[in-house]
Amino acid sequence: MTQLSDPFVLKGLELKNRIVMPPMCQYSVTAKDGIPNEWHYVHYVSRAVGGTGLVIIEMTDVEPDGRITDHDLGLWSDEHVPAFARIIREVQSYGAKVAIQIAHAGRKAEDAPQPVGPTDVAFSDRYQKPRALTTEEVRGMVQKFQDAARRAVEAGVDTIELHGAHGYLIHQFLSPAINTRSDEYGQDRAKFGVEVIQAVKSVMPESMPLIIRVSATEYMEGGYDLDYAIEFCRRFQEAGVDIFHISSGGEGPVAPNRRPGNHAGYQVPLAHGIKQALGVPVIAVGNLDDHAVAQATLGNGHADLVAVGRGMLRDPYWATHALRELEKQNIAPKQYKRAY
Repeated sequence: MTQLSDPFVLKGLELKNRIVMPPMCQYSVTAKDGIPNEWHYVHYVSRAVGGTGLVIIEMTDVEPDGRITDHDLGLWSDEHVPAFARIIREVQSYGAKVAIQIAHAGRKAEDAPQPVGPTDVAFSDRYQKPRALTTEEVRGMVQKFQDAARRAVEAGVDTIELHGAHGYLIHQFLSPAINTRSDEYGQDRAKFGVEVIQAVKSVMPESMPLIIRVSATEYMEGGYDLDYAIEFCRRFQEAGVDIFHISSGGEGPVAPNRRPGNHAGYQVPLAHGIKQALGVPVIAVGNLDDHAVAQATLGNGHADLVAVGRGMLRDPYWATHALRELEKQNIAPKQYKRAY
């Protein structure tokens, strides 16, 4: 039975345990330049000290107007690399591995003077009307993802995650309810994501696995379900994705008859469904804060890794406390061992 403390190895990525800190926006860039600061340094390094196996740095965008807000991170310039590299080196020094989640908010870019998306339909009445990207601009966006991935590799990451979930740009192209384009990127809704994956893989070392986060079901009126997600994930797997990080929703206002549950592990069946269908490693996320629930998710074979979000915001030492409670291990750094 797989346990939280078991190592995980895929290609050149070796994790000391199965615990993942998922990407969570901190909205803490004060100069609006997209460069991580001391808040980000302390935030990520403290979770590494706390025993987390894989730390995924929050949504980091490929252009300034691709951010959710002006207070989010970016990798659109080589000038961003040193600040990320400093954080990554220190996180790795405590035995954790590091990824950066590369993304574009698309029509959900709240502070952009003119958001862009597959079409000109707004996310909701509270959001600006986006401008539909031209076919050439879509191809240019693929290049921007590739450039950001190259910078992430230069900064020293152990792996990269693409954000294809929660109603952001890659997800927007995947969604039949959002992407009604008539060009090649509308006729084949997975094409943009596939091209981004291929472009990003081309600048990654062969030994470095690629992760993508996807919404395995949508909650908006007319939203897709797990069967549809399995098919585009199959395309992504063929294009080069090695690990799928399974979430859901975020693409639009929730329809009354599609409202999800909010119980512990409510998204785990989605992760299990994609794992079974494609035979790929998956990261499960969604109310897995309870140590026993996280352990059971692995022990039951429903996922290969578990991501703990809000629980890790509340407790940087979630991993230390979980392994002590469940497996009687003391993984605290030597400076703190006397406390345990």
